[in-house]
Amino acid sequence: MTPNILVIIPVFNEEDSISKVLADIPHGLVSETVVLDNGSTDSTPDVARRCGATVISESRRGYGYACLKGIEYAGSKPQHDIPDIVVFLDGDYSDFPDEMPVLIKPIVEDGCDMVIGSRTAGKREKGALLPQALFGNALATFLIKMLYGVRFTDLGPFRAIKFARLLELGMEDKTFGWTVEMQVKAAKMGFKCAEVPVSYRKRIGTSKITGTLGGTMKAGYKILWTIFKYSRY
Repeated sequence: MTPNILVIIPVFNEEDSISKVLADIPHGLVSETVVLDNGSTDSTPDVARRCGATVISESRRGYGYACLKGIEYAGSKPQHDIPDIVVFLDGDYSDFPDEMPVLIKPIVEDGCDMVIGSRTAGKREKGALLPQALFGNALATFLIKMLYGVRFTDLGPFRAIKFARLLELGMEDKTFGWTVEMQVKAAKMGFKCAEVPVSYRKRIGTSKITGTLGGTMKAGYKILWTIFKYSRY
């Protein structure tokens, strides 16, 4: 039975890249692609609509806010149309959407609950992952292994999860801690998790997080705070 797959793409000012992202999603694989516009001031929403995506606005700025809005939308659909699997990816064209079949394979064939696309284990363009991102990933995944007993190699945004299991996680983070919250909660709840190597290239435009010192500091603090927060419960 073919799973119902919904793709969620949070975006903020990605008019130069979103059409490429949408064009590379394998035709016929997904039921719907939802672009969560997080307050863009450029033509990102219009470009996404022209490319056939469902566009939903979330004016409260934050990656987690956008993702939560996407979950709310998915859960509001008629029962027969609620997705089996949700795929998250970025709108900056750093991920390779055409690798989605590889990403969802452990869920479809092996019964996994969640799959992380590991950029550190896959082929990546030189300079695509900045040194601060590599260091942050290494530190965060080390702490997850020590505190939760589950090994990850990346906190990458390109990921797939069964929608029913995603709801069980009760996701809360509104900003930089979204990806790590999902992973530590899945580890605590004993989800069957897997990683697959994925490719990664330099994003189009400047990163809103690792592209600035302030963004890097805020993201690093929030990720570490989230890891330790859930280890206490």
